[in-house]
Amino acid sequence: MVTTQTADVSDPLEPRTPGASDRLDTRGATGRSAADRWRPLLLRWHFYAGILIGPFLLVAAVTGTLYALIPQIDRAVYAHELTVDRIGGAELPLSAQVDAARRAHPEGAIVSVTPAPRAGDTTRVVLATDDLPADRTRTVFVDPYTGEVRGALPTFGEWLPVRAWFDDLHRNLHLGDLGRNYSEIGASWLWVVALGGLILWIGHRRRTHKLARLAVPDRTAPRRARTLSWHGAVGVWIIIGLIGLSASGLSWSRFAGENIGDLRSELSWTTPAVTTTIAGSGDAAAHHGSGAAQTGLAPLGATDFSATDFSKVYDTARAAGLVGPMNISVPAEPGAAWSVKENARGFPSHYDSIAVDPHTFAVTDRVDFARWPFMAKMTTWAISAHMGLFGIVNQIALVALGIGLISVIVRGYLMWWRRRPTTSNRHLPQAPRRGALSGLRPVEALAVVAIAAGLGWFMPWFGIPLALFVIVDAGRGVFTARRRTDTKADAAVVGAVR
Repeated sequence: MVTTQTADVSDPLEPRTPGASDRLDTRGATGRSAADRWRPLLLRWHFYAGILIGPFLLVAAVTGTLYALIPQIDRAVYAHELTVDRIGGAELPLSAQVDAARRAHPEGAIVSVTPAPRAGDTTRVVLATDDLPADRTRTVFVDPYTGEVRGALPTFGEWLPVRAWFDDLHRNLHLGDLGRNYSEIGASWLWVVALGGLILWIGHRRRTHKLARLAVPDRTAPRRARTLSWHGAVGVWIIIGLIGLSASGLSWSRFAGENIGDLRSELSWTTPAVTTTIAGSGDAAAHHGSGAAQTGLAPLGATDFSATDFSKVYDTARAAGLVGPMNISVPAEPGAAWSVKENARGFPSHYDSIAVDPHTFAVTDRVDFARWPFMAKMTTWAISAHMGLFGIVNQIALVALGIGLISVIVRGYLMWWRRRPTTSNRHLPQAPRRGALSGLRPVEALAVVAIAAGLGWFMPWFGIPLALFVIVDAGRGVFTARRRTDTKADAAVVGAVR
């Protein structure tokens, strides 16, 4: 939420008078209440975060809302590739489906195979090829009943082209690593802006004796007060979602995400994975490699496996109790185990995984979702919710959250613009007065600086904008003070001459 500040910190709607002191009067700060000491700092913090970070949040809200609307569009656009014309009586062996995909697309190497998860769906055979960017693969879609290749599309993970395009738009604005900074700035500051706004709004409602109407706007209030009430009330409704989006967004961000990953490792909150290393695998791999030559197929992965191996691994996974959708990944190196992972991201979630010996096709390791650390589950669920993977209700909630955030940001800027002095339209709306930090007790000010520094280290794209703001604001304060001194000196000289 983007609340505004005024000449008198007791009324956030009162416009500032041009030429008024730019610094708060902090005399007697030690005798002020905690609310009186902290409110000017929160106002200043929230105001500048809203004004300067607002554009990043607005872009993220718009692109995120569009992204939440894509799944149904994506499935409609690629219906031919994703579904079959007629559901047959029985599916072909997975090896035959892989064979068909390989004959149609012999280029590259197979990375993974996703058997058709439901009746009427196609099987996906994922290829790594040299003609696509490093983060893209080619997915071949095969009718599991007839072996017909329904098409092939460039994919980003699981996402087909339309969804991948909107995913890139939301994540990095199609600017690569440089663009990822925008989304990380938004995620780093969103929770700060939201929580600061909530505290300010609660304080405002308490002072105006309307605490019971915290989540209800004042529809009959004067224009500026009405805008503030809508800004605050909508913020209350969406704040839990905003904090969730911020936390989940940070978890896969470029810089803060790495620190979060290290923290999760230290606390044993990481997502467990099966072990695919098999002792003494070198000789066995050399012996097994001859199987591919007998099939006449091009190499299927990082090592030479026959198409029949996919059927054997799939049968092992089903016998082990794994359910679709599941992803079968080829061994990453000679002699390593296959890995099979459930990928049911909806509710209930299924993420059980096994490792399969490439020679005996026995299960060599298993990790069940039920045994994941609680925080690993929470992280997975939060990311899935952020991406709208819990179905239509999740998508509707994301769209509502995005629209709510857009309205809060727009109303914040509207309030800022309406704070222009009424005596002249030549002046821009002015910011909250400086000196809020000096209004705190020394130990409080020290705690603020220490916490801000710690957060800035952990979330670099929180710390960098904050440091830039402090530098620019300090320079502005020095410039303003010198200009006033010069003005007073000139006035004194004029007075003396007269």
